[in-house]
Amino acid sequence: MDATALKAMQAPLKQAYRDDASQALITLRAKGSIDDQSVACKVETGRAIAIAGLHPATGGSGLELCSGDMLLEALVACAGVTLKAVATALEFKLSAATVEAEGDLDFRGTLGVARDAPVGFRAIRLNFSLDTDEPQERIDSLLKLTERYCVVFQTINQKPELTVSARR
Repeated sequence: MDATALKAMQAPLKQAYRDDASQALITLRAKGSIDDQSVACKVETGRAIAIAGLHPATGGSGLELCSGDMLLEALVACAGVTLKAVATALEFKLSAATVEAEGDLDFRGTLGVARDAPVGFRAIRLNFSLDTDEPQERIDSLLKLTERYCVVFQTINQKPELTVSARR
């Protein structure tokens, strides 16, 4: 897809959202159910059932997906798609690109071993390897716009309002 095709595809959506901002507001959903045989959760991905379980550092077998890995994978997916869309829109010459995310966890927090240890990632690093001859200022612009428009990155960066509830 080139910049013209991307802009043509998105133009009616952008105009509709300018005309009526409520059309741009959607609710995405994810659903899962706990496994009755092990400490795991079956997550419906839309393509298949992904089974998430305990990380080996918390006693898991390593056979199930780790939700921390899944968070990083979502970041990589979103950042990669955003990078490609921004590069396309900017007519940025990009022969190839890879995206990597890594995050640091202290499992003492997750396991309740040390109250001063945080639960969750204490640092996340997102790295791009770009095969391009573009000048550095264009690369800087590509990265700035990718960061700005990546939904998962911005969600992590700007903590959304969170609520937890239960029903019977």
